[in-house]
This record gives sequence, structure tokens and C-alpha cells, in this order.
Amino acid sequence: MQEPARKMCNIAFEGCCHGELNKIYRAVEQLQHKIDLVIIGGDFQAVRNYSDLQSMSVPPKYARLGDFADYYSGKKKAPVLTIFIGGNHEASNYLSELFYGGWVAPNIYYMGAANVLTFKGLRIGGLSGIYNEKHYNMGHHERVPYNADTLRSVYHVRQFDVMRMYMTSTRFEFMLSHDWPRGIEHHGKLKKLLFKKPHFREDVEKGEIGSPPMMTLLKYIKPKYWWSSHLHVKYAAMVRHQTLKRKRKNRAQESEEDFAAEVPLADGYMRTHFLSLDKCVKGRNFIQLTRVPYESEQGLCYDPEWLAMTKALEPYMSWEREGSNKFTHREDRDKLIDEIRKQKRWVHDNIVMKGKLKIPQNFQISAPVVDHSQEKIWQRLPFPIEYKNNQTQEFCDLLQMENRVYKGPAKPQSRAKGVAKGVVSESAGNTAAEAPDEDELEESPAGLYSLDEEVVAESAGNAAAEAQDEAKPEVTPESAGDDMEQDK
Repeated sequence: MQEPARKMCNIAFEGCCHGELNKIYRAVEQLQHKIDLVIIGGDFQAVRNYSDLQSMSVPPKYARLGDFADYYSGKKKAPVLTIFIGGNHEASNYLSELFYGGWVAPNIYYMGAANVLTFKGLRIGGLSGIYNEKHYNMGHHERVPYNADTLRSVYHVRQFDVMRMYMTSTRFEFMLSHDWPRGIEHHGKLKKLLFKKPHFREDVEKGEIGSPPMMTLLKYIKPKYWWSSHLHVKYAAMVRHQTLKRKRKNRAQESEEDFAAEVPLADGYMRTHFLSLDKCVKGRNFIQLTRVPYESEQGLCYDPEWLAMTKALEPYMSWEREGSNKFTHREDRDKLIDEIRKQKRWVHDNIVMKGKLKIPQNFQISAPVVDHSQEKIWQRLPFPIEYKNNQTQEFCDLLQMENRVYKGPAKPQSRAKGVAKGVVSESAGNTAAEAPDEDELEESPAGLYSLDEEVVAESAGNAAAEAQDEAKPEVTPESAGDDMEQDK
């Protein structure tokens, strides 16, 4: 008897958005399958109004309103459910309102600083921001109005959020990060990458491309797919995993993943498909269709394990400059493990069994919508104030925990000293910065792209083949639509 055809979920992944939502959705319409979900890999730029531009780390010549303001105000609505992580060019004041995640506009969901969601039963994890060693161990201390330092540090990944991801025990289909896992370039066609981006060579030789915590996390959770952006180039790689038994180290040698080793970890996949995409520019490789089988008809939902993790660890979250040290002492770690188990039972009884996993459609406008008369004077506007977002409060109420994201009204101030002249793109602490301006004219011929054709695993030995039911990314056009304009 012939087996019934598997149901397939069509997911479009796009690299850096840079405010080009209209172009992205036009490109989505041109893909050969109807898309169920759009995932954007950062630099989304959820700029609601001209005042928000003051909270975005970008040189003034690149500071522009973008398309998002129309989606925020309700003038337009995203035609496809869209989720995204944050990058290093964001309206950080708005995203900070939604620390745990939330709708930035109808049908567009921000995953927060760190999050795990499910869509049609597929598990999707995401970490926003980029790595900077100087700020990695800090707490989430930044608050509007930002100064020249906090305008940058606010989007840097924190160890506490990475540790939360380590502690999950259910396998991931998808994992998202803005910057690349450190060393991922050695798992694909490196020579081809350096031919396209010769200015990467020095950082490759120094071993300084990407984020060390992201590569360690990739090898630990072993997701099926890991998607990134940030470096404005399409690059595919494959990391083959070995199944190894963990060996306990003595306490003096313990590292950040040792605490996670206390939590049972489900077996991941035998190999991880890595893909980084470009930004939305005509002729560039910025969008990819992936088809994966699914069994659940549920839409976008909270992940119960992640809810339990959030509730258990919230009291240890540091909102000060000094980060939490609750992962360093054995006694504290044992208490946390017990608390996580306790909160898993609580989430099951109070959320799962009561049918509250589906993410509510509770978007509300918080800040004023755009006033186009301010276009020429935005650098002279008062710095945006902090708004209490209803979604964050409702999420905290759901988990019966205190809302410490909203820190109370702050006095409106002018743009911080050192910010008005603009902040250069992040490079120090996260090397191989984005391509220089002269590279903006690079174009790729339209054509078909197969992930496997781009991958050359450099590790020796034969890896076990993946199960036959493991989905293979579908071939899609490298560029979609003749109406995409070059970046200025």
C-alpha cells in the first residue's frame, strides 16, 4: 500500500532586511511555492517613526525610515507570517520593549533577545545581536536614552541568554543567529568565499570570523539547520557531528556548557546545514526556500520547555551592568536544575493543559506613528522615551512573574553626546565586518542554487548518512524580481 504524501511546510529565509520589507514580500511572491513562514536573519530595523532612528547604531547617511513604519501604523499588513531575530542595526529602543518576544506589527513577530518557538510543530530557536567579548558577561543594563556606548552594547549577545539555550533538552529543527558561528567558513567552500570576499582573508587566517559561543552552541545542540546573515554574502556549509559521551571535568576546568550538561540533552541531528544569505538587493542571493515535513497544524506557539526555563531563571536575570554568576557555583546550579524541573511541571499544568501555548494576537501601538514632516529634522528630535509594552506585561502575567523589562518612565532627552554624528558599523569584537561600500555593486547572475553543491566538508572520515525522511532544502532562484533596486 502506498504511503500518503507527507505534508510540507514552506519556509522562506531572508538574510539582512535593512528596512526593505516591501521588496522582500515581492520576492516571496515569486517563489515557486506558497510560503507558510518568512524568517528574517536580523538588521530588521523596526523603525516606527523618525525619533526611533536615534536608537539605531548606523552612520547618519544610512539612517532612513524604511518600509516598516507603514506596517506598524496599519497602512500595510505583512502578507505572510514573519518572524525575525535582531542584528546590530536595529531600533533597539523598540526591540527592548519586547525582550521576551512579541509582535512588532500585525503578522510580524520579533523573537526577543533569546527565544524558542514552534511553528507547525517545528522547533525554532533564535539569539538576537552579535558577539562582543567585552560585553558578553554583562547584564542587560542598557536603557533609553542610550549614550554612545550603550547604543552599541545593547545589541551584543549575553552569556546568560546563550546559557538558557544550552539548557534545552528538545532537538531543534532551526537555529538562528545574526553573526556566523566562529570557524563555520572551514566547513564549506572557503576558497570560493574568499574569491567573493577577499577582505575576509585576514580574519579567516586569524580565526576571528564570527561568534565563538555560537559555534560551541551549534556543536552542542546539533540543529538540523543553522541560519545566519550579517556578512552580506551567501555561504553554505555542513557541520558533521559525532556522538560522544560527555566526561565530567574537575571544577577548576568547568566552562559555561558544563552546567548545561546537567540537563538531559536530546540527540541532535547527525549534521547541521548552515546557510548565510545576503541583504535584499537586486541580483544578490538574499532569499532561500526550504521545504520541511510537518505533522502539526498549530501555528506560531510558545515552546513549553522554554517557558519553564524563562520562569525558572527570571529571578537570576541581571538588569545591571554586572552579569549573573549563578552558573558558576555548583550549589547554585543544583538549585537551578531543581527549579527548572519544578517549573516544567507548572507550565504543563497551567499553560499546556489549559490550551495557552498559542501566541495571542495582542499587538497594540505603543509609540506614535510616523510624522513625515520630521524627515529633515530627526537628528534634532528628543530622544524616544521608554514605553511599557502590553505584550511584555501579558507574557509576564502568563508566567506569573514580575515584569522587570519596563523600568519606569524616563525623562525625555536630546540625542546623546557622541551619537549625533553617527556610529560606525560594528567591527571590533566581531571581526570580518560587513562588506565595504565598493562591494555594494556586486551582482550574482540569476540561476538555481542547490545547498549540497555549495558544501564541502573538510573534516576527515565518513559521516553517517542522515535518515531518509530528513528534509533537503529545495532549489530556489538566487534572486527574485526585476524591481529590486540597488542600494544607494
